[in-house]
Amino acid sequence: MGARIYSPAKTAMQSGTAKTGTWILEFEQEQPRRIEPLMGYTSSSDMKSQIRMEFPTLDAARAFAEKEGIAYTVQVKREAKRRRAMTYSENFSFHRSIPWTH
Repeated sequence: MGARIYSPAKTAMQSGTAKTGTWILEFEQEQPRRIEPLMGYTSSSDMKSQIRMEFPTLDAARAFAEKEGIAYTVQVKREAKRRRAMTYSENFSFHRSIPWTH
């Protein structure tokens, strides 16, 4: 059984980069989830899939996994594309390459 170490991306509700510098260690599922026939809930008897540990750095997460003998893979964080900041007044600029219309 292995684990995955990754840094979470910012949510769609965030405009800044707060709470994105941490690293998460999550265990992979050992058994597939099953559907309960009575209520239709999905359940699993795999308790390790519920564990989610947070670390301040990638090195701390790796050190913990190696100390405990956990096989792990690191998912590298991709940087988001930088967007050019535009103001509302640039929509009506005379130097705009494409004319703005409704």
